[in-house]
Amino acid sequence: MSIQQPVLHKKSFQELTVDELYELLRVRSEVFVVEQDCVYQDLDGDDQKSIHLWLTVAGKVIALARVCPAGTHMKEISIGRVITTERGKGYGKQIMLHAIDAALEHFGATRIDIEAQEYAKGFYESVGFKQSSDTFMLDGIPHIKMTWTNITDR
Repeated sequence: MSIQQPVLHKKSFQELTVDELYELLRVRSEVFVVEQDCVYQDLDGDDQKSIHLWLTVAGKVIALARVCPAGTHMKEISIGRVITTERGKGYGKQIMLHAIDAALEHFGATRIDIEAQEYAKGFYESVGFKQSSDTFMLDGIPHIKMTWTNITDR
């Protein structure tokens, strides 16, 4: 049995089909609202300005993220709604590296901020982010702000 390689999809909000949008929102709800038992406003008005990235294997979404331009979700360019549905397979790291590339390509990023769940600090450090705030509560979950900078001596 051969292992299928994930397929990367990258679209602006306007390029998304209705079915693609539905599936991305369904997965976000499944993980953030149901699995993490966190009631929050996912539809925040930032999706329309963002670049959406997701990986599929055999047509199934296995990872996703969105890249928001500066001044939407955060003051700086940001990456958020990062999800993997199959953990421990490297898909999270793949989608984050693609999201960083998209931030560079579409928004000319020299700095990217994220609001990371505190437990995931090591994961985000593995793709070049550094903690840039103290712990704060967001939607009842401990978070930290982390920052990536496009500097060769990171």
